[in-house]
Amino acid sequence: MYLLDTNIFLELLLNQERADECEKLLQNLHNGKLKGYVSAFALHSIEVILEREGKQAALMAFLQDISESNNLKRFDTATFEEIEALKLAQKLKLDFDDAIQYYICKSFRLKLVSFDKHFDNTDLKRIEPIEIINDLYFKI
Repeated sequence: MYLLDTNIFLELLLNQERADECEKLLQNLHNGKLKGYVSAFALHSIEVILEREGKQAALMAFLQDISESNNLKRFDTATFEEIEALKLAQKLKLDFDDAIQYYICKSFRLKLVSFDKHFDNTDLKRIEPIEIINDLYFKI
């Protein structure tokens, strides 16, 4: 199972350079070839960014997709988990948002899908969407 970082969604929603591979990854989640999670913190970050960009229609469609998905679930953290993430942020020299993702992955044995190279300085292996896509197609 995977935890998708904020940047995976933003890459697609903001039509950035690697949007195509993010779209393929999300299509594989949608059609049931993969299962994953998105943290509530990531969702809130995406909401703020899209609202600031004036992309309310895209935000509405995105939230509806998440809400209706059987294979991509929202992961809510409790306050005590956020305290633990803050401790990790200080220890590992991560931003709080990265520490939340790190905490969730380590605590629940999820693989992190992210473009964020800050994780490369930790013991958490980061996977990029193209790696998962290639693995799916080479297994067929």
